[in-house]
Amino acid sequence: MSETIANGAVSADPSARYYVRDHHPENGTLLGFWLYLMSDCLLFAGLFAAYAVLGRSYAGGPSGAELFDLPTIALNTAFLLLSSITYGFAMIASQRKNVKATIIWLGITGLFGLAFLTLEIQEFLHLIHEGAGPQRSAFLTSFFALVGTHGLHVTFGSIWLVTLMFQVGKHGLTVENKRRLMCLSMFWHFLDVIWIGVFTFVYLMGVLP
Repeated sequence: MSETIANGAVSADPSARYYVRDHHPENGTLLGFWLYLMSDCLLFAGLFAAYAVLGRSYAGGPSGAELFDLPTIALNTAFLLLSSITYGFAMIASQRKNVKATIIWLGITGLFGLAFLTLEIQEFLHLIHEGAGPQRSAFLTSFFALVGTHGLHVTFGSIWLVTLMFQVGKHGLTVENKRRLMCLSMFWHFLDVIWIGVFTFVYLMGVLP
């Protein structure tokens, strides 16, 4: 009597040689991650709206034109944009099933992310040292909230990236790891798009009289 055994076992019937597996719903994972990104969009939309309302409320304190070091911010922007390019190279390497190249490009991406975070932390410490902390005015409160939230996302993405490097190094470019690479790719590029908005709306417009 023939019978079919689930979870990867072959049917006892020679004429029915197939596998019955419990597949991970890949499309469901990507859809769920897209929904998460949309919820993050709402979060940043709220922060941008708050900054739009409070961005000129200096309360007698310094303005963006007095505080922002635009060349340094431009350099920081370049770091993040370059990290997006290097992550793209990591995805190309993963599609070619080149584990070593994938890990190397992920590592370079992580270094650019670390450089971005280092400059951002230095900026925050400098502002606080100059007495321009988040409690100084509504403008600075909204500024620290928006830029700081983005920085926390980059921090989380960097930790995720390092974890994924170890997973790829240990298990290779499995279906699961490729799916994780794709999710992190969407997250990382999303942060780039948000930062372009921050750079334009907060920094560039902030230095205008």
